[in-house]
Amino acid sequence: MSRLMVSISGLRGEIGSTLTPEVIVRYTQAFAKYVNGGKVVLGRDSRVSGPFIAELVRGTLVASGCQVVDIDIVPTPTVQLEIEHHQAAGGIAITASHNPIQWNGLKFMGADGRFLPPAAAEQVYRLADQNEKQLQTWDKLGNVVFDDRAIERHIKKVLSISFIDVEAIKKRRFKVAVDTVNGAGGRIIPQLLETLGCQVIAINQEANGRFAHTPEPLPENLIQLCEAVRENQADLGFAVDPDVDRCAIVDNEGNPIGEEYTLAIAAKLVFSKQLGRMVVNMSTSRASEDIARYYNSMFVRSKVGEINVAEKMKEIDALIGGEGNGGVILPEVHLGRDAPVAVALTLQALLEHGGTMKELKASLPQYEMVKKKVSIEGLNPDEIIERLKEKYKDQEINTLDGLKIDFDDRWVHLRKSNTEPIMRVIAEAPTLKEAEELADRFMKEITQK
Repeated sequence: MSRLMVSISGLRGEIGSTLTPEVIVRYTQAFAKYVNGGKVVLGRDSRVSGPFIAELVRGTLVASGCQVVDIDIVPTPTVQLEIEHHQAAGGIAITASHNPIQWNGLKFMGADGRFLPPAAAEQVYRLADQNEKQLQTWDKLGNVVFDDRAIERHIKKVLSISFIDVEAIKKRRFKVAVDTVNGAGGRIIPQLLETLGCQVIAINQEANGRFAHTPEPLPENLIQLCEAVRENQADLGFAVDPDVDRCAIVDNEGNPIGEEYTLAIAAKLVFSKQLGRMVVNMSTSRASEDIARYYNSMFVRSKVGEINVAEKMKEIDALIGGEGNGGVILPEVHLGRDAPVAVALTLQALLEHGGTMKELKASLPQYEMVKKKVSIEGLNPDEIIERLKEKYKDQEINTLDGLKIDFDDRWVHLRKSNTEPIMRVIAEAPTLKEAEELADRFMKEITQK
């Protein structure tokens, strides 16, 4: 049986084992108490298990005195935007993000439209552990209203981004293939592209939750999209995950450019127009850092996790930020990862570059990244980190989130898992061979006694 995963990203579990009706109700009651019975925006991705979970969440919120604004199947970033629009006390997105079909979960957001910061999330989880609730009498029950214009408002917000020229993109008439993996993206990405004058080749567009392939937008899962780009001689292809906060790009020859480059392309476009600050997490490619430094812009790294990036962005008033998993955060729209924003910025960048998507990628700093994990069963992860920190003390060291060691043209980031006895090893270097060698070297160093 899988574990119930509880983190700053919310909770996730497998339907029929760990994410049970009892768990869903308990955590929803805790969140209702946290927002003190206030207005809550509720949205979900297209997972097959979504409808029954939505019924449980809606009913529990109403029983707790909350007014529920139900916006149905929408991207997670749409829920964030709608919290602001409705001036709600918070929001819940029913999604397991990129996890396989048997998973679902709850993502909790505050009145600012962002995921709960760590301390607030811990408060909600503590209330859930203690089975805290504030159920109301018949005369103080909440109610449900339905709003079907959330996606329309999201698209309008994207089209108003100051860095894009909608009319110029329309004139270019890009031919774009898009794979929304039968997730919530089918409700917004093709529509956004058509509004931008693109000729759209959509695959896996029906938002029925029966994912056509493994839903995480990694290169190995983009085979259908790559074929669609080649067969239709498209200018590029976009793939999004089921809740539409991550975006991956396929070039005009049908090759994935790597999800790290979604953020790099957006950063280059934004900084070419306005100087500012940028925040990414510790595992994000140096390509974005090189671009920010080229434009003499302040560049800061945060702990891994969208809320950690967003909090640091708010703190330093960043112009752009995100995570290297295809997650672009543009505060002009809102402080959260947003695939529709990434799509619009990419089209503007390609328009201004004037060449092909392959040529645009080639114009950026070139790095290759590998992500591995190694068993540390029976070993103390903190002792491992301290040992390697001492060994590499002459290099640039960062211990904000695990251990990151920067060398001249490459780096390695080591993070212990909070749920299993493994250590994650992320390495980046100018070539794939060098990145593999760096990761393998540290995997051996981690396990040596």
